[in-house]
Amino acid sequence: MHSIRSALHQAQAQLNNSPQLDAIDARFESQLLLQHLLNANRAWLITHENDVLTADVQARFDQLVNRRADGEPIAYILGNREFYGLNLTVSPATLIPRPDTEVLVDAALNKIPANTPLQILDLGTGTGAIALAIAQQRPQVQVTAVDASKAALEVAINNSKQLHIPNIHFLLSNWFNNLNDTLFDVIVSNPPYIEDTDAHLNQGDLRFEPSSALASGADGLDDIRRIIDGCLIHLKPQGWLMLEHGYNQAPAVADLMAQTGLVNIETYKDFGGNDRVTMGKNPLIVSSHWD
Repeated sequence: MHSIRSALHQAQAQLNNSPQLDAIDARFESQLLLQHLLNANRAWLITHENDVLTADVQARFDQLVNRRADGEPIAYILGNREFYGLNLTVSPATLIPRPDTEVLVDAALNKIPANTPLQILDLGTGTGAIALAIAQQRPQVQVTAVDASKAALEVAINNSKQLHIPNIHFLLSNWFNNLNDTLFDVIVSNPPYIEDTDAHLNQGDLRFEPSSALASGADGLDDIRRIIDGCLIHLKPQGWLMLEHGYNQAPAVADLMAQTGLVNIETYKDFGGNDRVTMGKNPLIVSSHWD
């Protein structure tokens, strides 16, 4: 039987041999896995490093480490991921929220005045990450979050309940299909935008995530086109459409928005300095909500 210290050293060595992890990540993730298993924090592990693990705990820890060494995302193993300060449940039915998507939330919040009861739409909500972050930061708005996957929607609904965020409504819908004639002040989406033949789909974490949430046609823009083509039917006058996209897709997305008639088009960069979010405004003037 192993002590906590020796079990962590063994796990770290195994994970360090994985192509997706360096030594620092291997150490950190070994600790996360054991903390998850023992329901303990890092300080507890350090102060109890000489405690001996039972055979059952050691066997379960080995299973978790083997799953991670095989490339399974740690978010799926742990069952959660932090996003915009929210602890979200994740599952293989959903895309794992990425830090760069927080840029989309920031962009939306910049266009949503405080204490203004606007209508917000999140298309392809997945875990509900974007919708829940906006709803929490702007409790006066009403957010509608849609997804074509019933399994993903169940995860998002569960996250809403666990986080006690009430100003959000979930709807099973393939993009705009089930929204009838509802109008929104802001529409946000992190749609699939990877090319169908991109080799990265068969590498790393992406191998385990739902392909329907990742890939979108030969150029990766099929779903973005659908959203842009249908946005004006559901955007209020002066309302904004905001889309996350690939690092090299900003010019194409901006062109599509312009062709549809959106104006004031601009692009935001992610934390790595890559173009990540492009937005455009419905030019019709009826509302006084916007600048």
